[in-house]
Amino acid sequence: MSEIIDQYYSIKDSTEGQYKEKGSKFISYAYSVTSEEQVGERLEEIRNLHHKARHHCYAYKIGIDGNRYRANDDGEPGGTAGKPILGQLHSYKVTDVLVIVVRYFGGTKLGASGLIKAYKEAAKDALIVAEKKQVIIGNPYLLRFGYDQMGHVMNCIKSIDLDILDKTFADSCEVTINIKLSQQTELIHRLKAALLEVPKEQIDNDTKVPFCKIVRIEE
Repeated sequence: MSEIIDQYYSIKDSTEGQYKEKGSKFISYAYSVTSEEQVGERLEEIRNLHHKARHHCYAYKIGIDGNRYRANDDGEPGGTAGKPILGQLHSYKVTDVLVIVVRYFGGTKLGASGLIKAYKEAAKDALIVAEKKQVIIGNPYLLRFGYDQMGHVMNCIKSIDLDILDKTFADSCEVTINIKLSQQTELIHRLKAALLEVPKEQIDNDTKVPFCKIVRIEE
């Protein structure tokens, strides 16, 4: 049985970096993206911003396991720009990320090895300051309960460290939580046990919590 992938790392905010070599200036940008359409939009922004630059090279990884990726040299010798940028995305173990490196030519050719180093270092300079964020892949569950149970329910959610997606507190309260794919049964059983204040061993799939309805939200 293949392992369930239920989390990955991306970056929280856009960042910038820079690298200089023999008069050439390499300006790098790292963005959080989730589609090729967003990649295109970011590229257009950078090309408009740096319309006088000679090259706008980039690489991206998209998807839970980063299986959608591309590296583009934008006129640089093959494999000297996009590939080293992509290599940094692999090194930092992030996906849903686009890195663009803009080059302003300084008049001196760097050679293949010099270009590879320059694009690698520029990409690294943007990624090294990016704050990683953990993205949980799971199924959402809706918890519905009375206002008088709010304190108890929220304490139980906190004790198990469940990810809260949304919450509404009124006469009838609703909280939407995200449960990791690989831990659905375990975490739901732990939540029910905490709510009922009984050992987890007494819980099974049919156990009901009278004061809190727990429903999986179907997409």
